[in-house]
Amino acid sequence: MLNGSFKGLWNKAVLFMGILFAVLVYMIWGSGQLHTPQDRVVFLSVVIIGFIAVYLSGFFVEAQHKKKNAEA
Repeated sequence: MLNGSFKGLWNKAVLFMGILFAVLVYMIWGSGQLHTPQDRVVFLSVVIIGFIAVYLSGFFVEAQHKKKNAEA
């Protein structure tokens, strides 16, 4: 079992995966598939909003888990 608080473990996981995700984004950015500035803006917007949504969803899951355990 993992030791530590959920927030600490979640932050470490997101940081590690964020680094790998940044490498993937860099590879896509440098591939030449994003031809226009509009393509690049849309791509970065989706990537940034998606990453923030994944990060915040972890805290939503934690809150739901705490709520479920408090009811039981």
